[in-house]
Amino acid sequence: MTTSTTAAAEAARLTPAFALDAGRLADELAAVTSHTWNVQRTHTYGGRTGQTAPIDWRVLPLRSLGGDADRTDPGGPGPQPFAPTRWLDKLPYLARLLQQIPAPLNAVRLMALGPGAVSQAHCDPKYRLDRGLTRLHIPVVTTPDAVLVLDGVEHCWQPGTLWYGDFSREHLVRNTSHTVTRIHVVIDTLLTADLASWFPGSWRELFARGEVLLNQPTPASPPAWPTPLPYDTLLPSGFADFDAPAPLDGPLLPARLDRAAGDVLTLTVAGRSLALVPAGDDGEWRFSGWSEQRTLQPRGDGGLLLRVRRGRALADRHIPAAPRTL
Repeated sequence: MTTSTTAAAEAARLTPAFALDAGRLADELAAVTSHTWNVQRTHTYGGRTGQTAPIDWRVLPLRSLGGDADRTDPGGPGPQPFAPTRWLDKLPYLARLLQQIPAPLNAVRLMALGPGAVSQAHCDPKYRLDRGLTRLHIPVVTTPDAVLVLDGVEHCWQPGTLWYGDFSREHLVRNTSHTVTRIHVVIDTLLTADLASWFPGSWRELFARGEVLLNQPTPASPPAWPTPLPYDTLLPSGFADFDAPAPLDGPLLPARLDRAAGDVLTLTVAGRSLALVPAGDDGEWRFSGWSEQRTLQPRGDGGLLLRVRRGRALADRHIPAAPRTL
């Protein structure tokens, strides 16, 4: 990020276009707390799951990759789009609130930090405003003894509120209560202009500058891919590597676009399949679970235009028409 983005506050209370009823949210927990939630899993950059947390930190997934009701990780680009799990059906009030968030949603999880649990300090580097990816919190059950330490600042967010936190900065959670389990709804979403309007007025100058990426809403009706499928092409190795510092660089690798189960447009490259979803109405496609930081767009000449954004800064690379044989 640029210096001006880094200078933004580590967190902001949002003012949504709807009222949050803390009592109704807490009451709905009874429908899902008879089930023992799975332990939180760490994850690597790019969404691959890792080790389970060594503390009492449990998760109930409400939206996950493919709607998998057992995945506790936040996921990322993968072979399936994010979808509601069966647990969200048991929380109708929360489901209605989520539908009113004016941005594409990725993972949504109920996260429970048990008494005495303290996480290690860590960073979640993908949730950055210049990448157009944000993480929101709705506290449901809390105590003064349960805090989030974000970039050195202690926070104890209260039920009935909605918060943004810059979790690309170092943070940890700590619950020194002996009896109360802290429960938050954690919402991973893309940043859009409508969602940005919920931030405090002091953030408006930041959003007006060029280092913040504002995504377009996902179209209700996906466009058709203009050339016959499957479509074979070559892509730079960095484009589908979400750790790559230069996504448009690297050797060209064979890639294929095709329709998978559920009519999902899927890009397969380097042995990995990644679902694509339309990005706005301009014919660009982004990776499901990612933002418009990386998009591809079919061209009239049969080739592809690859785009990489950092805030409003844009770099692109034209890939000629698909080769006949890969």
